[in-house]
Amino acid sequence: MHNSDVSARLAWFQLRCKTPLPRIMEMAKAILPGMDTATVTALCIALIVPFAGNTLGAALVFLLKHGMSDRFQKALLGFAAGVMIAASVWSLLIPALEASEGGALPAGLPAWFPATAGFLLGMFTLLLIDHFTPHMHVGAEEPEGIRTGLKKPTMMLFALAIHNLPEGMAVGAVLAGFLAGDADIALSAVIALSAGIAIQNVPEGAVVSLPLASSGFSRLKAFGAGTACGAVEPLGALLMLAITGLATPALPYILSFAAGAMMYVVTEELIPETQEGHHTNIGTIGLAVGFALMMILDVAL
Repeated sequence: MHNSDVSARLAWFQLRCKTPLPRIMEMAKAILPGMDTATVTALCIALIVPFAGNTLGAALVFLLKHGMSDRFQKALLGFAAGVMIAASVWSLLIPALEASEGGALPAGLPAWFPATAGFLLGMFTLLLIDHFTPHMHVGAEEPEGIRTGLKKPTMMLFALAIHNLPEGMAVGAVLAGFLAGDADIALSAVIALSAGIAIQNVPEGAVVSLPLASSGFSRLKAFGAGTACGAVEPLGALLMLAITGLATPALPYILSFAAGAMMYVVTEELIPETQEGHHTNIGTIGLAVGFALMMILDVAL
């Protein structure tokens, strides 16, 4: 991609996000000399922007002093689910299939195999993590996972970390594809997915911090917990970068693995939570809006 294209997309993104990216990029260039503008831009956007969205959402605990209604919370959860479903398809599974078709696969291996295998592996990996990690969802009465002596707040944080990890892995997988020079993954794909995850992280951050404040946490501690959970996402992104660096030909598996991990969170947590209690279609409407927004971002950028 030409430097002029990179600069134009960066300017558009700064205008939308109001993020002081030039200063951050200058610092990154000083720390990582020798990297071109596109690489530094992609790294800064992928590692910082989704986390910033989560932090902004967690900060709503200081503004919404009376919490949020069940309907509003279900709408936000549905919105987050829609974004994650669309991101799994357009930003992860389709590029995984395209990478398989354009890459050198072992003789006799169909092009759909890497995406299918990676997707199922991502789903079952999160299933195992969810099954064995001691955690407790906000508002739940009983913990899940193996029995331990961990305190309730700690198990709540584990539950939130499990939820946020796949989102960071998804951004890291697309970033890895861009840095590896995959022809089907441009800087615009990194920007689109990072922006989409950041947008849905705002309501997610609020859904984390506000219930914690309602359950007895001080507002400052609830904000800190919501922010700390968002810090899992850059770690997930770096993990995927490291794995791809060790085995670049495995990129189709890595992209689809991240899609499977996100879909597990959607089907195990987000969608069921929109249907709890009094029946309402607001979660379905939120899902439709989130899906459409992420689809537009991925196609338009």
